[in-house]
Amino acid sequence: MDLIFWVGFILFIGVFLALDLGVFHRKAHIVPPKEALAWTVVWVTLAVIFGIGVLAWRGAETGIAWFTGYVIEYSLSVDNVFVFALVFGAFAVPRELQHRVLFWGVVGALVLRFVMILAGAELIERYHWVIYAFGAFLVFTGVRMALSRGGHAEHPEDNILVRVARKRLRVVPEFHGQKFFIRTAAGLAATPLFLTLITVETTDVIFAVDSIPAIFAVTTDPFVVFTSNAFAILGLRSLYFLLADAADRFRYLKMGLAVVLIFVGAKMLLSDILKIPPVISLVVIIGVLAASVVASLMADRRERANGGFATEELEQG
Repeated sequence: MDLIFWVGFILFIGVFLALDLGVFHRKAHIVPPKEALAWTVVWVTLAVIFGIGVLAWRGAETGIAWFTGYVIEYSLSVDNVFVFALVFGAFAVPRELQHRVLFWGVVGALVLRFVMILAGAELIERYHWVIYAFGAFLVFTGVRMALSRGGHAEHPEDNILVRVARKRLRVVPEFHGQKFFIRTAAGLAATPLFLTLITVETTDVIFAVDSIPAIFAVTTDPFVVFTSNAFAILGLRSLYFLLADAADRFRYLKMGLAVVLIFVGAKMLLSDILKIPPVISLVVIIGVLAASVVASLMADRRERANGGFATEELEQG
């Protein structure tokens, strides 16, 4: 029975990705905010419907665990959004070509995370102490994120895989539409769009090292972990086009994410001593994230109001 659901879900993803690339985004274009918002609503709605299906199929506890995993992964993906904006800026990728990179980045992320999730679930099943290792890592990551003052790496285009690609491949300096490779007189050559894709994939692997153990704090069921992860990743592209220019408006979100990581890490460390019901975990995580978003928006509004007042006084003076 589980095999049927695995095959069905993979086919579902394949159909939607094919429609996305072959129909809705066949031609390169700048994704406007309204289109990004519409797709964000579509992916969140599909995730909610799927989660309700899991709840009806597997019961309340597993269903709540699914929604908790989805919320964790989706909220952590917001950090990816701001890093992707940095990557695209570093490579000077035209806005109309960014969706192409994110599409193939999502495909690669789904494959890599599928492998990582199966490996992680197998490790936890064989060696129980891995739970404590994951928990300690998440607490460390959360504390480091909370104490971090700076942003992300200033030069994401200088990661080791990009440097290897520049040395091993012919790379032309200019973009050629949506092509990752072109044929030149000297042979096959990569475009800057391919180097951008390598950077996006590398970035996702780094984020997956944080997010996948976080979901294992909720459940070790590979199907629940992967599907909740997959829906969050599938909605990442539309979320990027919706939020990429709004990083400064969510100044406290990183602190909220840090608290979430510390919470789920502590939950893993105390798993054999204290059992926290899934519904409590879901309420805590949503509450922390909501508080960080509201605090960010209030601070942004206050800053804009003060700025407007200061400007008005300056003009009067």
